[in-house]
Amino acid sequence: MPLAIAVFMTETMFSSCQSSTKKVENAQDNLQNAKDNVVVAKQELNQALKDSIQQFKKESEEKISNYEKNIADLKAKIAIQKKENKALYEKKLARLEQKSNDLKKKLADYKKDEKDKWTSFKNEFNHDMDELSKEFKDLTVKNTK
Repeated sequence: MPLAIAVFMTETMFSSCQSSTKKVENAQDNLQNAKDNVVVAKQELNQALKDSIQQFKKESEEKISNYEKNIADLKAKIAIQKKENKALYEKKLARLEQKSNDLKKKLADYKKDEKDKWTSFKNEFNHDMDELSKEFKDLTVKNTK
């Protein structure tokens, strides 16, 4: 009987050691899976940010290109204006053209892929684009009178 108790106790201790070892292995596997998932999620987030930046740049470049076309059209219209109006409009157009070129350069020079910096850049850039749009509209409204 004491031998049976000793064998039973040994088997119980051995099986409990195995289950603890197995639990540790499972926990390690779960931890590794979680780490892998974090890595994948970060990669996906970075790719989404890059895609967002590329899309924004493309859309902004199209807007700037449209402004450049409109400026060229206005220059042609201003060329036939009276001298007194012509100089004023040419000066305003030159200012808008410079702002458009500055925005184009600013967009092309942006290289960071950090979310916080991108959000800040995007907000500032959109503000500047809105200002350019307002100035352009003001000029075209005055120009048509």
